[in-house]
Amino acid sequence: MNLYYLLLLTTLCLISGTPKPTNDTVQLTKEELKLYNLITAYRAQHGLKPIPLSACLTQVAHWHVQDLETNHPDSATGCNLHSWSGKGKWQSCCYTPDHAQKQCMWNKPRELTAYTGNGFEIAAQSSEGIDASQALVLWQGSTYHNDVLLNKGIYTQPWKAMGIGIYKNYSVVWFGHELDNNGAPGK
Repeated sequence: MNLYYLLLLTTLCLISGTPKPTNDTVQLTKEELKLYNLITAYRAQHGLKPIPLSACLTQVAHWHVQDLETNHPDSATGCNLHSWSGKGKWQSCCYTPDHAQKQCMWNKPRELTAYTGNGFEIAAQSSEGIDASQALVLWQGSTYHNDVLLNKGIYTQPWKAMGIGIYKNYSVVWFGHELDNNGAPGK
């Protein structure tokens, strides 16, 4: 009888269709962990608490930097770094400067993982490769991105989840207002 319930539970998890990343399947690189620590220290300088790491948002970040590096959806006319190609298990979108496609970004964590809230992303790119320090300096130099990092402006609601991805020329950080029930990525 117990074997029956185990098989039923396994089958239900497999057919649910929503991947559930865990700290066993999603891990931060040393450079991603460095960026997390730099962001945490920067927020502390401004009296803000650390943001818990999220396995789901980190998985989204990892997929996005790989898509940006491999498929370059940001290079299409009018598209920016928040764009996604049609070459993955996600909905494609061209994110334009007028933010007309913001729902595409907000939905990505729910579309790709078990994370239930909206996702908010900051992104950076360098044609010569990017590291944690470079990414943070770029974001600190942009009022909009700095507001995201420090919960200012329209981003005053505290972040309860954060995911990080760095791959070759791209770095992204995803933020969410809901806790990630799937826990943190491995380090």
